[in-house]
Amino acid sequence: MRSTIGIPVLAVLLLSGGFAADSQKDHNDAFMPGPENETQLAKQVRHNLLTLPYYSIFTDLAFRLEPGGVVVLEGACPPEPPWDIKSDAERVVKKIPGVTKVVNNIKELPLSPMDWQIRRAVARAIYGAPTIGMRYGYQALPSIHIIVDNGHVTLEGVVDNQFDDTLIRTRANTVPNVFSVTDNLRVINPSEDKPPKKKKS
Repeated sequence: MRSTIGIPVLAVLLLSGGFAADSQKDHNDAFMPGPENETQLAKQVRHNLLTLPYYSIFTDLAFRLEPGGVVVLEGACPPEPPWDIKSDAERVVKKIPGVTKVVNNIKELPLSPMDWQIRRAVARAIYGAPTIGMRYGYQALPSIHIIVDNGHVTLEGVVDNQFDDTLIRTRANTVPNVFSVTDNLRVINPSEDKPPKKKKS
């Protein structure tokens, strides 16, 4: 099964605790394979990827475990010279005991100054909103990831409710030079914004 990875936000936002970190942990645990040895392996893979020092909200890494200790890396990463996120992710996973093979399907995004402008602008648009910034931005593991590929934005991660999802998507769509916004955010409490059912008389 595919397991997503929580992502630390920019260096200025390293406060711990709160909803977003807890929600991402629950989201990740939901993708854990059943057998105990696979569960521990998945936790170790996640830990090693999270400790990459330049892992930011502009990177989306995921993985799945296959029989025989095979780990398939997925997601996308922007160019971060002089670092090579794709190669380093493979390197830190390969050294885990029990991993026999790493299939690296992480997509390397193009080196584009315009995409970097869009990444920063979308981050400001989303985390600059008071309700969103306070609830999701000031966490050790923010749950909203911003992936930009030639002007096309994909939002990955988890949010608390449908209202937040709609607000985040709307704000991302207001950023200049964005061609499209794909919303892959998972809503933890989809029924929270629904009106209560009327009692039968």
